Amino acid sequence: MSASTPRLGIMLMVATTFVFAMQDGISRHLAAEYNVFMVTMVRYWFFAGFVITLASRRPGGLAQAARTRQPLLQSFRAVLLVAEICVMVYGFTLLGLIESHAVFAAYPLLIAALSGPVLGESVGWRRWSAIGVGFVGVLIILQPGLGVFQPEAVVPLIAALMFALYGLLTRYAARQDNATTSFFWTGTVGSVAMTMVGMWYWQAMSGPDWGWMALLCVSGALGHFLLIKCYEVAEASAVQPFAYLQLVFAAILGISLFGETIRWNVALGAVIVVFAGLFTLWRERQNA
Repeated sequence: MSASTPRLGIMLMVATTFVFAMQDGISRHLAAEYNVFMVTMVRYWFFAGFVITLASRRPGGLAQAARTRQPLLQSFRAVLLVAEICVMVYGFTLLGLIESHAVFAAYPLLIAALSGPVLGESVGWRRWSAIGVGFVGVLIILQPGLGVFQPEAVVPLIAALMFALYGLLTRYAARQDNATTSFFWTGTVGSVAMTMVGMWYWQAMSGPDWGWMALLCVSGALGHFLLIKCYEVAEASAVQPFAYLQLVFAAILGISLFGETIRWNVALGAVIVVFAGLFTLWRERQNA
């Protein structure tokens, strides 16, 4: 990995977050019209084809990509991610893009909090303080006990917890498997699992919405491709803070296309969560 191209890595991460935000916007539109399970299933069919194509072009082909000594862990990771996507897309239909992403932005804090019990990593008092501050931000967004708390707001928080656990398990799996193997299992097993659920919820789609579905599939593959390239040219710790731009892009889409608004508590809470997350990322980089 080259340490001399952080600027390219940052540009790729910004492009990645934009593509993923567009993907979320399309998912919000389709899930409002069709079943979440069906939308995610079709998306995963394309995703599986994408990872199989990538794996077949690498040395050793599909056999090498599929080889692992921890199949149960890899399978659980894959099912966990596809379930998280379903939960998050469902959250879009309940809360919209802005509030869902504002709550979901807490996932780096959850990763930091769970890295001790899951990975056995040491979390110092500074990061624990940042985690505490970040969850104050989450409470400001959720407003529990103030008479305006929406139980639906817990949905993206559950998605954030699932994604944090997925990220930690990915790091755990990386102790024995390379990124190609983890990516292969994520796409293939996730596709099989989603098909087993989604086939019971099939709905006829209109011609224009099949166009949106095709764009959703392409954007998903493009986003993952950009992310892979991003990590090839720059250290993850250098580009990860820019992943928060997905919240900004999602807010722009939510306001301009779906008529959403930003409540004061959501804006304030999101700022606190993002700054706390950036601090934990900075501390991890310092410790590394």
